[in-house]
Amino acid sequence: MTATAATATTTAPASTALSRMLALGRAETTLLLRNRTALFTALVLPPLMTVALSEPIKEQGKNSPGVSAAALVVTGLLGLLPLFVVYYNLTAAYVARRGELVLKRMRTGEARDAEILGGSALPSLLLSLTLSVVLCAAAALLMDLPAPSDPVRVVLGVLLGLVVLVPLAALSSIITKTVESSGLTTLPLLLISQFGSGMIIPLDSMPDQFATFCRLLPTTPAVQLVREGWTGTTGWGEALPQLGLAVAWTLVAGWAALRWFRWEPRR
Repeated sequence: MTATAATATTTAPASTALSRMLALGRAETTLLLRNRTALFTALVLPPLMTVALSEPIKEQGKNSPGVSAAALVVTGLLGLLPLFVVYYNLTAAYVARRGELVLKRMRTGEARDAEILGGSALPSLLLSLTLSVVLCAAAALLMDLPAPSDPVRVVLGVLLGLVVLVPLAALSSIITKTVESSGLTTLPLLLISQFGSGMIIPLDSMPDQFATFCRLLPTTPAVQLVREGWTGTTGWGEALPQLGLAVAWTLVAGWAALRWFRWEPRR
């Protein structure tokens, strides 16, 4: 009997960090598909924002000779999509799971803190990536979108923009007591990112000191990597500092999220 148990233990597949994150991601996907508010935010709100902001973004084209208006609109939306699909929805998801004591129970198992936060973020990250691909394909067919000048920079910008929003969502959930109040606690970063990262107002048109401040915002490096990589307005010499800043923000925000994230509801 002991030998049989030992054999079963030896042959049982070991639980890995990836398998645990994928399991959490599958469970979170089910919850996401059942959440009509989250689906509305992810699927309907970004297109509505695009319609509202397309004209201001196109105005940038008038001050940027040789730059496609379609490229400006699409790269702006590539920066806008993750804010709602990942940052806003994920903040609400963390708050909801914390209130249901799901996160607290997860910590009693094998999953580490980073795996719990990352696994819960997988559905939002994949949904944002899928919508970004659909957006680019639709724009190529309907708006005569030119091919990106530097696809590597565009991909890096999109991925870094997604990754940095995960710990930022975890940090925002710290000050968010209820799912309903997430609309208020996420509003500052949503507005600052939309108007300060160059999506709508070009950084070059801002006063020098204010533009310098905006370049240091968490989402600005990723947005600029995508836009400048698509339009080819700058080279890798200008991109490397943006890349370094994006990585630095991700590491700092990730450390802070793991350090101060709240796993239980406030008493």
